[in-house]
Amino acid sequence: MADYKILLEESTGEIIEKKSRFIAYIKPVSNEDEASQYIESIRKKHYDARHNCSAFVIGDNNEISRCSDDGEPSGTAGRPMLEVLTKEGYHNVCAVVTRYFGGVLLGTGGLIRAYQGSLKEGLDNAKKAKVIEGIRQHITVSYNDIGKILNSSKEDGYILENVEYGENIAFDLITEKEAYDKAFKDITNITNGQAKADEPVLDKIIINI
Repeated sequence: MADYKILLEESTGEIIEKKSRFIAYIKPVSNEDEASQYIESIRKKHYDARHNCSAFVIGDNNEISRCSDDGEPSGTAGRPMLEVLTKEGYHNVCAVVTRYFGGVLLGTGGLIRAYQGSLKEGLDNAKKAKVIEGIRQHITVSYNDIGKILNSSKEDGYILENVEYGENIAFDLITEKEAYDKAFKDITNITNGQAKADEPVLDKIIINI
């Protein structure tokens, strides 16, 4: 699985180009129906706008991708927006750019720059994360060791998830593949080899960026 980016919440961006107003709306989506509903919601919000152009990508490998120029000259809006999403590595994202015409024609190049520019502005404003292929491992340790393990995780950047407090403490170790050996070695050293660990498995990991 190749690494990719996702949005954590909806974002917006806006630019003015020769009196035309371009407003970008971007939202995480998980399927084509969600994308279509989002596009329609922006159309209703800006029913008086000249154009509401859109693009979306869905799937771990962007198996689904669609775009619309919504009345702009062919290839000047939806396709350039889609190129921004794919070239910058975004998945499971829907983007709509609303244009209020300012009375000045922009030409093909001007339209492409404006639609891409407003979308990039929205992406720059967004809270984002990176999805990578990492390692998950269920580990059990004693109460005496958990404090040192927590300190080690903060220093070395690995994550403890699904922490359970019982007779001992169990958690899932989450780490990037290249950082796994060091993280597990640290835990082994802290516990003097007494940590009980299941076999590590590959898993998708989300890291804020």
